Amino acid sequence: MNKLIAGAVISVGLAVAAVAVAQTQNASDAQSRYRHHHEQRAFSTPGERVEARLAYLKTALKITPAQQPQWDKFADTLRQQANEQDKRIEDWRAQRGQDGDRQRPNAIERLERREKFYTAALEDLRQRIAAAKPLYAVLTPEQQQIADEVFAARHGRGKFGHHDMHRQA
Repeated sequence: MNKLIAGAVISVGLAVAAVAVAQTQNASDAQSRYRHHHEQRAFSTPGERVEARLAYLKTALKITPAQQPQWDKFADTLRQQANEQDKRIEDWRAQRGQDGDRQRPNAIERLERREKFYTAALEDLRQRIAAAKPLYAVLTPEQQQIADEVFAARHGRGKFGHHDMHRQA
C-alpha cells in the first residue's frame, strides 16, 4: 500500500511539474510571439515609414513633372522630420537603457517630457504646413480634393492624437 501511495504521490508530483513546465513554456512562447510580432513590423521607425508614406501620397496625388519642385521640397521636409524623430527615439532608448534601475519619473518629470514632445510636434507641424502650402497651391482642383482626403484622413491621430503619436501625416 505504501508503494502504491508513494507511486501515486510521485505520479502527481510529475504531473504537477509537467503542467508547470508547460505553463512556463506557453508563457514563454506567447512572449516570444509578442516580441516577434512587434519586432517584425513592416516599419518600426519614422525614417522607415516616411518613404512608403511619400510614395503613397505622390501616387495618390499624381504629381506631374511641373509640380515636382514643390513636391521635392515637401518630401524633403517630411524626410528631415522623420530623421530627427529617429534621432529623438534613439536618444530616448539610450537614455532609458542608461537609467537602468531608476524609478519611474514623477508627475512633474512626465509633464515636462510631454511639454517637450508637444513643442517638437508643433514645430514639425509648422514646418510641414510651410512646405505643404506651395505644393497645394500648384495642385489642380482634382488633386486638391485628393490632398484634402488623404491629409484629412489622418486627422485625430498622429502627433496630437492618442492612438499612434509617432506617425507622420
